Amino acid sequence: MGLVQLIAEADGRSLAASGLACLDRCRPLLDEEPDVLRPLWAGIAEGEEGWAGQLAAARAALDATPVGEASSRAWAPVRKMIAAAPSEWAAGPLGEWAAACSGLALELHRELDPAGGARGPLAAGEERRQIQILELLAGNPDGAALRRALDLSTEGRRVLRAALSRRARGGADPS
Repeated sequence: MGLVQLIAEADGRSLAASGLACLDRCRPLLDEEPDVLRPLWAGIAEGEEGWAGQLAAARAALDATPVGEASSRAWAPVRKMIAAAPSEWAAGPLGEWAAACSGLALELHRELDPAGGARGPLAAGEERRQIQILELLAGNPDGAALRRALDLSTEGRRVLRAALSRRARGGADPS
């Protein structure tokens, strides 16, 4: 099943986790940005009861976080997506948000992929992780699946951080 179809068929929890994971994997674009997204994972685990409160806390933490000019430019699209996250725990609004987060993450990975385009290893890896997270959450409604989704997101962050490091050193191979 493709990414678009997985997003269309996902429940609220899967959509919230998918969108958040996409934004979480973009964090290496920021030099010293604190992990203000971490509480949102707890909000997803709490479901409808915890999502809105944790989202408000994450937004407040982001607003209070000073960022440098370069980091601010790189972080702007991610901040915009967090601001756009729906407080309502419903598949419709969460689906639109998750699709937008997916598109942003894929776009950023394509831009940074030295092979260029949608089929470079960095962009292909990002798409694969998005699919894995949605499939994992669709088949497992327990907390262990959410933890595994966070682990996949952390893996993606490491890959992007390594690619950025190679790029800064003038290397081209992100794999």
